[in-house]
Amino acid sequence: MKEILQIALMVIIYGALTTYLGWNLKKWLQSLNLYRWPIIYWSIIYFVAFSVLFGEWFDSLHVFSVIGSYWMFLFEYGLILCVLVNLFILLTRIKRTKIVGTIVFSLLIVLFAFGTYNAYSPVVRNLEITIDKKGEPLRLVVASDFHLGILSDKEHLQKFVDLSNEAHPDVVLLVGDLVDDDPIWFVDEGMDDVMKQLKATYGVYGVLGNHEYYGGKIPLLVEEMKNANVKILMDETILVGNRFYLTGQEDSVNENRMKIADLKPENGEYPWFVMNHTPNDLESPSNAGVDLHLSGHTHYGQLWPNNLITNMIFELDYGHMLKERMHALVSSGFGFWGPPTRIGSRSELWVIDVTFTKE
Repeated sequence: MKEILQIALMVIIYGALTTYLGWNLKKWLQSLNLYRWPIIYWSIIYFVAFSVLFGEWFDSLHVFSVIGSYWMFLFEYGLILCVLVNLFILLTRIKRTKIVGTIVFSLLIVLFAFGTYNAYSPVVRNLEITIDKKGEPLRLVVASDFHLGILSDKEHLQKFVDLSNEAHPDVVLLVGDLVDDDPIWFVDEGMDDVMKQLKATYGVYGVLGNHEYYGGKIPLLVEEMKNANVKILMDETILVGNRFYLTGQEDSVNENRMKIADLKPENGEYPWFVMNHTPNDLESPSNAGVDLHLSGHTHYGQLWPNNLITNMIFELDYGHMLKERMHALVSSGFGFWGPPTRIGSRSELWVIDVTFTKE
């Protein structure tokens, strides 16, 4: 009963905010003499606002998921701009709705274009770290949060493969949320043919993220990744090329996942790298003696000012930090969730050059 009340409250609040957006849009359309048929107008507003639910409930109606994804961008930035404009009008008594509304609409278009560019034009971040262990230099390519599906598509994946191969890595590490819930788009679009093009001396490895669990088709995903020459590590530690230990820890949504201390390799002479999608606990791997801890999940908020929230939730929500002797890296991701837009963040992959103090 409590959950039902919480859901009902969320729907009421969301509906009220949608009404507020619709009211502001209506005022602008009226100033342009373009407002017609109120029933049809409000039906479209609410249908678009809740269209993402139809896409989630019915696989054949994926077009509604696309509509809902774009609506998420318009909803967030529409709210921000409408609140600012209404405060401006209240304080200045300026009521030129046509001019103000046109400026707001133009800003939304500019923000959307800028956000789309940031999402579909990935950048390469470079990081050099030193680990106090024995070993020869290593080059890692690290990426997370591809959310492969309808909008983060085969062409976007090809960009990653090309950028990764240009770096000539020793190993490629894919740190969770490889697909957007359901791997069916990865399968149907033949994305495995693209993933197979990845080149690395010691192979390509990945872990599961929260969205793989949401999709509920983990066996299919693991099999498809295997066909694409990507080994998914699920609470396991392996020795890679007699060079380093690599652990893939299950995501924190799996309440039965193993503790990182239980995944610690017996031989402490080799470097120990860990992939763990959600960076909600850096203390445990640091205490366990991990040398390099890799995560994603946060998207660095994806859309400003959401990064202010991720910064409050996570000890490290983006970038690199040294925690005691452990290097930690959180990527903003190569793909995107929801709207194919990024403001205040970029789609990215990391090239990490690792050197060691002992030969």
